[in-house]
Amino acid sequence: MKGAVVIIGAGSGLSASIARRFSGGDEAIILAARTTENLSALAVSIGATCIQCDASKPEDVSALFAQIDDMGLSPSVLVYNAGAYTRGAVTDLLPEDVQRVISVNAFGAFLAARECAKRMKAARRGTMLFTGASAGIKGHANSSAFAMGKFALRGLCQSLARELAPQNIHVAHFVIDGLIHAPERGAPYDNREVCLDPDAVAETYFQISKQDKSAWTWEIELRPFVETF
Repeated sequence: MKGAVVIIGAGSGLSASIARRFSGGDEAIILAARTTENLSALAVSIGATCIQCDASKPEDVSALFAQIDDMGLSPSVLVYNAGAYTRGAVTDLLPEDVQRVISVNAFGAFLAARECAKRMKAARRGTMLFTGASAGIKGHANSSAFAMGKFALRGLCQSLARELAPQNIHVAHFVIDGLIHAPERGAPYDNREVCLDPDAVAETYFQISKQDKSAWTWEIELRPFVETF
């Protein structure tokens, strides 16, 4: 069965760089997102397939992988790049907004990992890569919702890595510490000197997906050289 690189939370930024880096090989590229209209040009350029999926909804995630099954594909690489963010004092945050942030950042990652694990265990191989943030290491003021989501994601990845590594499934968590270059967002995202280059980050995802099982990375931090930590 042909393998597939499944990117959940696909968009125009980091996930687009990841999709381009993984394309051109023997594996199919699946781009999954809540809205797929803006993915058409990317999909055409790399020969990818777009599938609508809200990562926080169990029925959507199950349907995504059922459709991949129907295409005769088996997920060989999962890239979970879905994310949600809200900021504010704890007394001002709306519970429904906080619930959404936690659902997308953590619960959705669990749903995707669950579906992938079923298939990867059957295939006796696979790689799962999850996009985290420095908020999963240290909670910042007025960012409690995001911190909860990313701390939970990191805990999930650590548990999955220990559970699945003996079954030849590589799980890695990426701590993205800093802004990712996105000129369309204006300052400071348009300044290459202070931002992470999304293509450089994508290269790291790709290289970690190719690691020999005798020397797997479970977590890596990436930050621009000017970032304090």
